[in-house]
Amino acid sequence: MLQDIIGTKTALFSDKGQTVLRGHENRNRRVVLLKGNMVQNSRSEGRGISARVNLDGLFGFASIAEYTPDAAEKVLRAATENARFLSRHTDRKMILPPCLGTGTVPLNRDVVDTEQQRIIEACRQMDRYIEAHYPKLTSRTIVYTEDSMDKIIYASDAYCGHVTVPRCYIYVMLDAESDAGVPVELFKPFGGYGSFADHFSNVEVYYPELDKLYRQLMDKREGVYAEAGYKTVVLGGNMGGMLAHEAVGHTVEADLVDGGSVAGPNLNKRVASDLVTMVDFAHTYNGETAPLPVYLDDEGTRAEDAELIRNGILTGYMNDRESAERYHMVPKGNARAWSFSDEPVIRMRNTCILPGTSTVEEMIASVNDGYYLIDSGNGQADLTGEFMFGVTCGYEIKNGKLGRALLDTTVTGVAFDMLKTVDMVSDEVEWASSGFCGKKQPMPVGMGGPHMRCKIMIGGR
Repeated sequence: MLQDIIGTKTALFSDKGQTVLRGHENRNRRVVLLKGNMVQNSRSEGRGISARVNLDGLFGFASIAEYTPDAAEKVLRAATENARFLSRHTDRKMILPPCLGTGTVPLNRDVVDTEQQRIIEACRQMDRYIEAHYPKLTSRTIVYTEDSMDKIIYASDAYCGHVTVPRCYIYVMLDAESDAGVPVELFKPFGGYGSFADHFSNVEVYYPELDKLYRQLMDKREGVYAEAGYKTVVLGGNMGGMLAHEAVGHTVEADLVDGGSVAGPNLNKRVASDLVTMVDFAHTYNGETAPLPVYLDDEGTRAEDAELIRNGILTGYMNDRESAERYHMVPKGNARAWSFSDEPVIRMRNTCILPGTSTVEEMIASVNDGYYLIDSGNGQADLTGEFMFGVTCGYEIKNGKLGRALLDTTVTGVAFDMLKTVDMVSDEVEWASSGFCGKKQPMPVGMGGPHMRCKIMIGGR
């Protein structure tokens, strides 16, 4: 239906300059069990049509929460009028060059609508296993989340296509107390790109990972506080992924470079050790589908990988078509919008530091006195690259061996300084794709990294 509605309106493109017409539908689901009791069971949908017109070098945007042929015509006319209005009030103009080709990007996969009862039963089955096997918990929470974007994109001078980004997860949150009454908790998401049947037809496959999570929580019950200071650490892959996204990735988004990020004056300069190479992958990593593949962005640019750092040298930014022209770079498909009412902005897709040659065991054995930091519950960074991440799971390293578990702590630093201390990188990458990036509008993203040995400032009690 969406294809028919929008396809009939492409004839209106002829006098509209460079135009993108987008039909966009979002679906969201959430089920929450707290100690076996259902406390949330929700579903929401939103859909509409938007148009973005570059006329006389200025962008006009309009959207409407309707899904009809008349709505498509309305937003095209409104976006054109908005561009003309801006033209009367500013001299800032950006005539975009022709896009890097035209054509059609086929549908990457369907969004499957699963019966809500199947979702609830999967959550209950996992909860029953936890209740039966983990006696020392004070609380347990099971959260099922599902979100999908379904877009039809028609561009006057670029690629057109039908693209979807479905994903679903079950979060398991386990709580306990130490003998001294100190509360401790750990959580882990299961799932990924795709629909319910792709991941949760048989939840028993996740039981070994649940057992591992419980063992780590029991270790944390006996945990100690880290000794504050500048320490040698082995960052786990999830921590490396968080660093790649928050502390580095945002600084090399071209719109934030415009805003004064530290990457601006550092292009083609050393920002990390020779062992660090970082890429924002579009849809394929190492011959397999990336965690959250993007095949076509919301400007009609066909998605390609964007190299950001090569052997420690900052080599590029992530761009939309406008910033790519300004920085004399090639757009790689990073302009994305979360909802029909959102204008596309530069966003990461699957940002990852590439693997090296060391094993995790070799890295731990090489540390005399330091820490193994496995997981982070949150993180933030600013445009200087200065970051602070919470550490929820970690261990001491003493004489090359793992010691006691750590209670919650934080790590801080400046990304481009910290990356210069990286002297070992593991040969495998860990990916995470369950979170949202919150830049102006939410956006599902993938982030990944290997283990890295480096020096970092860690907090104490």
